[in-house]
Amino acid sequence: MRADARRNHDRIVAAAGAVIAEHGAEASLEQIARHAGVGSATLHRHFPTRQALLEAVFKGRVEALCAKAQDLLPDPDPAAALITWLRAVGAHAVANRGLGASLMQGARDADPALGSTCHAMIVDAGDALLARARQADAVRPEVTTTQLLKLVSAIALATEREPDGPAEADRLLSLAIDGVRPR
Repeated sequence: MRADARRNHDRIVAAAGAVIAEHGAEASLEQIARHAGVGSATLHRHFPTRQALLEAVFKGRVEALCAKAQDLLPDPDPAAALITWLRAVGAHAVANRGLGASLMQGARDADPALGSTCHAMIVDAGDALLARARQADAVRPEVTTTQLLKLVSAIALATEREPDGPAEADRLLSLAIDGVRPR
């Protein structure tokens, strides 16, 4: 890809992320193009379908979450590392404003592999952090990464439309974390 085409691609993905965070996954493509400072034709040249654009936004965010988990692995406090990552997952889920659901709905007609691959990436990243927290006896032994992700997703869903959604999600996650700690 030429340098100017790469810049347009990156601007479109960044703009889509910002517009989705503000208006949800059903934000208009024209609004995203305006926010990116490109024409509608440029947007469609890079992303021929809404699904393709949503996938690019989602995949980048998932890769960032996985990188954060990797960065947190050597933390001397495995419980704090896991909690920090769960907070990042929660912020990710709140910012997505329906992105995951839109992708899953669109995957019925397209290739469902992206949703499965992204889910597996997140679970694997969480498993590594959870294993370290378990070794330090910082979490109950029966807790699974999938349970933690469901909890974070439910909190995000419950707070995504609130004016202080990210802050409320963080408060609720703090309450829930106490239930994950050993008794």
